[in-house]
Amino acid sequence: MIHKRCVLILTALISCSAFSFVFSQASSQAPSGNPSEHRKTSEPYTGDLSIFESPGRDERLQINRVMDILGITRGKSVADIGAGSGWFTVRAARGVGESGVVYAVDINREAIHYIEDRAKKEQLSNVKAILSQPENPLLPAASVDAVLLLKTYHEVADPVTLLRNLGAALRPGAKVGIIDRNGNGEDHGVGHDIVIREAAEAGYKLTGRYDFVKGDKMDYFLVFIR
Repeated sequence: MIHKRCVLILTALISCSAFSFVFSQASSQAPSGNPSEHRKTSEPYTGDLSIFESPGRDERLQINRVMDILGITRGKSVADIGAGSGWFTVRAARGVGESGVVYAVDINREAIHYIEDRAKKEQLSNVKAILSQPENPLLPAASVDAVLLLKTYHEVADPVTLLRNLGAALRPGAKVGIIDRNGNGEDHGVGHDIVIREAAEAGYKLTGRYDFVKGDKMDYFLVFIR
């Protein structure tokens, strides 16, 4: 009886060891998966920057109302991320006055030169252009009270990382506005629900959702705080 019990125990131990080995091998060979795979994005625009200066754009986007919601007033510090031609930059610069500052941020070196020349011509000494990285705006720490990404978010390949890096530049209570259009990511638009989800993943809370900026009947305006 003792001999039979020893044999049974030994068999059970061998079976368990074999199962553990097979399970560990299967686990190590199984695909790990990447829960944060990049969504589809549009190619960043590198063409003629003057197309952003279309007549009537101020009225279509109601940009003064946008600035009021973001708290862009005299003496404030603002970041225009994806500044392009500086269309919003110059409007924000006039809004904050000489006591404020506007950081014009773009990954396109030509856009940065364009904005610097424009600021000189329009005598806007409160504009500072920054050549940024795709996932990092390279803004000074605790430097801004308000941020706007105007028709830019759909071009950002890793928006969660960008928003996380942006966080260090935000002052307490700073507002981050995103104006974009609904789309599939590749058609120069991205669904507003995707933006809200990605912003939440980066540590932001939605505080406002507006649809008065529907210049092409598909635009939306979202406001977040860190």
